Amino acid sequence: MGQGPEIWIRGPVAVPEAAPPEPAPARATARRFSWVGLHGGAGVSTLAAVYGGHDSGRAWPGPAGPPSVLLVARTHAAGLDAVLPAVDTVRRGEAPQGLDLDAVVLVADAPGRLPRPLAHRIRLIESVIDVYRVPWVNEWRLGDLTGRPPRETEPLARLVGAMR
Repeated sequence: MGQGPEIWIRGPVAVPEAAPPEPAPARATARRFSWVGLHGGAGVSTLAAVYGGHDSGRAWPGPAGPPSVLLVARTHAAGLDAVLPAVDTVRRGEAPQGLDLDAVVLVADAPGRLPRPLAHRIRLIESVIDVYRVPWVNEWRLGDLTGRPPRETEPLARLVGAMR
């Protein structure tokens, strides 16, 4: 006969316990960011509308805002001058507790090539923190935020999880 050996159990037979439920597979979710402008007109609202995330205006995000921060400035002299003091504020621990400064986003203040002194300031900033550049987009200036973001911003789109 093709049967296996018989097993005899002496005493009461315990009912096998149900196996604990398997945990649900982890889902990768896009990281949410708070866009923080370093000066008026930096482009925070436009970037939040185009790439998603929380528009913090010129304030640090509150408890309800995402703690991952992207500082935003224009590429004119005043905008670039605001970047390093803000980065130092975070590094000294003077920003609200729990925030994570991820990068600086520099938005072109005009079409065309940057003057050499401004390009030099950007290289200095890049030596301290990750920098993402956003070129001049005439459609954005006119209020049309519906088009595809510029190809030059693909690294930024990947960072914020806004690949289309």
